[in-house]
Amino acid sequence: MALTKNERRLRIKSRIRKVVSGTESRPRLSVFRSNKEIYAQIVDDVTGKTIAAASSRDKDISSAKGNKTEVAALVGKSVGEKAVKAGVETISFDRGGYLYHGRVKSLAEGAREAGLKF
Repeated sequence: MALTKNERRLRIKSRIRKVVSGTESRPRLSVFRSNKEIYAQIVDDVTGKTIAAASSRDKDISSAKGNKTEVAALVGKSVGEKAVKAGVETISFDRGGYLYHGRVKSLAEGAREAGLKF
């Protein structure tokens, strides 16, 4: 029987997570995308701590007008600014099993604009 879309994504995600992990010097930018919202957090996997997080549900971002791709760019910018303020400059990008296209790509470009290096 064929895999559902979500089961396929979770398999891809587990393959990615075998390789990509966050350290204190190079934390991981993790992306979760639902049909309506997008969430991003910068995680240090060694200590299990979230350094910075942003989502499209944040008050300053949810009030912004635009399509989902434009909102994802704002989320990337927001999480990037919070990370730079916390002293993080380089990260490893975890696309969470999603294709690097559309909203995920827009979020990554927004984080690069804020000063993060991938």
